[in-house]
Amino acid sequence: MDIFEKCWDFKDAQNARDEGWYPYFIPITENRDGQAIVDGVERIMIGSNNYLGLTYHPKVLKAAKNATDTYGSGCTGSRFLNGTLDMHEELESKLATFMNKEAALVYSTGYQTNLGVISTLVSKDDYVIMDKLNHASIVDGGLLAFGDIIRYQHNDMEDLDRVMSKLEQDAGKLIVVDGVFSMEGDIAPLPDIIEIARKYNARLMVDDAHSIGVLGEHGRGTAEHWNVEDQIDLVMGTFSKSFACVGGFVAGSSEVIDFLQHKSRSLIFSASMTPSSVATVLAALEVIQKEPERRDHLWEISRYMQEGYNKLGFNTGDSETPVIPVIIGDNMKTFGFWRALYQDGVYSNPVVSPAVPEKSSRLRTSYMATHTFEQMDMVLNKFEEHGKQFGIIA
Repeated sequence: MDIFEKCWDFKDAQNARDEGWYPYFIPITENRDGQAIVDGVERIMIGSNNYLGLTYHPKVLKAAKNATDTYGSGCTGSRFLNGTLDMHEELESKLATFMNKEAALVYSTGYQTNLGVISTLVSKDDYVIMDKLNHASIVDGGLLAFGDIIRYQHNDMEDLDRVMSKLEQDAGKLIVVDGVFSMEGDIAPLPDIIEIARKYNARLMVDDAHSIGVLGEHGRGTAEHWNVEDQIDLVMGTFSKSFACVGGFVAGSSEVIDFLQHKSRSLIFSASMTPSSVATVLAALEVIQKEPERRDHLWEISRYMQEGYNKLGFNTGDSETPVIPVIIGDNMKTFGFWRALYQDGVYSNPVVSPAVPEKSSRLRTSYMATHTFEQMDMVLNKFEEHGKQFGIIA
């Protein structure tokens, strides 16, 4: 068998293109202030993770440009050798301080962060325990590790306790959980997870990709939201959401961070974050701390949309954050609903299995501090119109 035969047999994407409803890899011409220009048409963007709307913040743009002028376009090497700038260390120091941890380490992407941390810490005869709806990068980090993966039902603490009770008492154990689940918009019950982790002598790592900048009084994420910051062993975050850039980091004790710095393959064998990216994140971190009104408005918009969808009769699951899924169930109805909204100027994200469980296909919507209530009223009007058209609401 030719190894490319599977590629020749793959027709799903081309069939969708031919039928006119292919919803992925759509090129965007411009994307700012809650609106995007796509196919020459201005559309309201409710599919972005740019929660605080910082991608066009003047301080952020200025910092990125200045860094490029000073350091050039890239580092052309890994952090381990010639790719560490003084800015990388400045960012790590400031992230550690912001997250109330001893140390931090930045990676070139959030995906690489989870791969590098989990695969480095979980060794043979160890266990990595994860929620069944964790992000793919957490799952892949577990697959790269030499230990065993154990999964428990989503946010089900009885099931977590059950699976933990079956593991060897003396084995190394790392529980890894999303702080905010990216397709559901609900929050992990960290106080309960901490209690179980202590009961079974396990360490706890929280993926706060969708939480930092959003949750907590100061935007420090899920642990601050629950007031348990001093009880979390490792916090992972990405720069592709609230930080308006690309990259990732992990924060924790200085000994663990030092170990990762010298052992994590996705760090050592990847080129380091570009100067403009580091400067962007440094500027965004400053804005997060100095402009809390952005977070306040984000929550006003998010609550407005949650109430609006629920009042219209849509199923938004257990969402309690700016990530609000509109659950439809049927794949083709989801694609049809997406296309109708898209044609009417609303850009959302259609998500079907295996990204979500079977029969729970949805439009994943998310909101930004730069959205206006006028824009949101238009979105709700279009959702109502096409929700009735497709029989999703009465």
